Amino acid sequence: MSSETLVQPTAAAKAPARTPQIRPLSARDRAPLQQLLTKDELFTREEVSVALELIDAALAEPGGEYRVLCADLDGKLAGYICYGPTPMTEGTWDLYWIATHPDARGLGVARALAAHMEQQLRGLGARQVRVETSALDGYGAARAFYERLHYPVAAVLPDFYKPGDDLLVMLKRL
Repeated sequence: MSSETLVQPTAAAKAPARTPQIRPLSARDRAPLQQLLTKDELFTREEVSVALELIDAALAEPGGEYRVLCADLDGKLAGYICYGPTPMTEGTWDLYWIATHPDARGLGVARALAAHMEQQLRGLGARQVRVETSALDGYGAARAFYERLHYPVAAVLPDFYKPGDDLLVMLKRL
């Protein structure tokens, strides 16, 4: 996403009065989401490819296995969340991806997306939401974010991704 896509935040822009507007995914979001994901240095090329596959699946089958909500600030795409029902479970959902444009970080975009997702899931009778993430230091900010939203670590699978890279399963009961 180019810097023209989202207004650069100023001190006034970080004021709490700015509220992210949450809305469903639309086809016009595909290219800006690809730019958002590739701009984030944390995501590998393979991770970006998988994230785009899920976005494409959500576009092809709204309300299906993968669901995406987008957040706008000042009419510009600022972030997204992807989630879906966990296969072969009753009331368990997976939060697959959440990403915020670097220029919109710290403005409550990710928190608003997660809250909106959780509200929708409660309405669907969901019992819990599961997040999988890496234990590597580079994912520390993501883990801290989930912990602030009351997603404690429920399980650790050592050396899951590769030697020295544990899988953390974080779980929030709704």
